[in-house]
Amino acid sequence: MTDCGCDKAKAELEEYLHRELSDEDFRDITEHLDNCEDCSGEHLVGLTLTQKMQKACQEKAPDELRAAILAKLEHA
Repeated sequence: MTDCGCDKAKAELEEYLHRELSDEDFRDITEHLDNCEDCSGEHLVGLTLTQKMQKACQEKAPDELRAAILAKLEHA
């Protein structure tokens, strides 16, 4: 493997966080992050934000609200 460089690692960080890259690109960026303090710092920030958003989005709407929205959608 060759170092993909900071530009590629930063440009594809979002896809990397969501595992939306090819296996080869994922490995290349992983290797780069292991060896680049600047990019690994950005990765940590992105990872933390992603985890916080996932946790925050686990709440469910109350059953009454869900039913009301579905009823309006049926009539639309």
